[in-house]
Amino acid sequence: MTRPTRRLLAASSVFVATALVATGCSGSSDDAASSDTIVVSTFPFGVEQFQQAIIDPFTEKTGIAVEVETGSNADRLSQLQLAAGDPGIDVMLISDTFAAQGQEQDLFQSFDESDVPNLANIADFATEEGFDGPAYSYQLNGTIYNTDQVTAAQAADWSLYADPALAGRLAFPDISVTAGQLAVSGVASVYGSGPYDVDSAYTTLGGWAPGILQFYTSSTEVTNLLTQGEIVAADSLSGFATTLIASGEPVAWTAPTEGRYMATNRAMIPSGAPNLDGAHAFIDYLLSVEAQSASAKIVGDLPVALDAEIPEGITAVVGDIAADPVAAGYATLDPAEVLPNRAQWVERFAREVSSR
Repeated sequence: MTRPTRRLLAASSVFVATALVATGCSGSSDDAASSDTIVVSTFPFGVEQFQQAIIDPFTEKTGIAVEVETGSNADRLSQLQLAAGDPGIDVMLISDTFAAQGQEQDLFQSFDESDVPNLANIADFATEEGFDGPAYSYQLNGTIYNTDQVTAAQAADWSLYADPALAGRLAFPDISVTAGQLAVSGVASVYGSGPYDVDSAYTTLGGWAPGILQFYTSSTEVTNLLTQGEIVAADSLSGFATTLIASGEPVAWTAPTEGRYMATNRAMIPSGAPNLDGAHAFIDYLLSVEAQSASAKIVGDLPVALDAEIPEGITAVVGDIAADPVAAGYATLDPAEVLPNRAQWVERFAREVSSR
């Protein structure tokens, strides 16, 4: 369905929470249970913090109970495919690439401001056309680095990864992870004709590959390599740096001067969701200033609500970018360009880049 003003855009593991919305109507015990509980699916990390920042206040405010299930983006999308229209899930929090994949298979349903009023109070990029559900947080790609070994100016330049003086002490994401596609598009934009020019990106990255110690597939790999001194820098999402910086490690994160791309995490409603009213209520709360501010402070999520408070822990990592990432030069990738080519790009990355 279309929104009155604009269509919604339809970002690791799955979080599923079931809560049925209380209606006060009489009926069987099963009917009562299904009306005051919803199921929400989310990422496996930071669940306790998410419970504290979002779920508990939501339940206290609405009386709607929430059950939580977790798993990877891929696993939960597969489960949704197998559910055949009977998902048993009311809200799925998922990264944008997987959200777009699910939309292609009609696994999600759209909604508008009449269902979720707080859609009117979030950043334009969070509701850009192309997705059935809004972004509730986003992730910035850049470089995390050891401040004793690398300067901010070096880290902000893609040529860092070609520096022979740093050969064997750098890491780069595999394209299969969120940072990987953003990094490939950044390189394609700077060394090629645009973010989808993977031919130019892979030629460049193939040249850098001998100097890359590891093409990583998890945030743990990056933080361990950095804290153990095996690498001095890595292309990464900004969130990877938050804990390290807060702990006093000689670590910083910086955005590239060119080729800035971000990923979004989206709140989607599966087709056949058993508690549609509860799903709408949950997403509306998730997008509220209250919830967005709490999530930023407790979980570390970059907020999309225009009036959300951005805590010092986030500004210590990304500075003023969190106030308006689009004004700072960040852009999202078009799923219509990425999805038809992604399988081929992943296969080519393994053959032309990471195997070098």
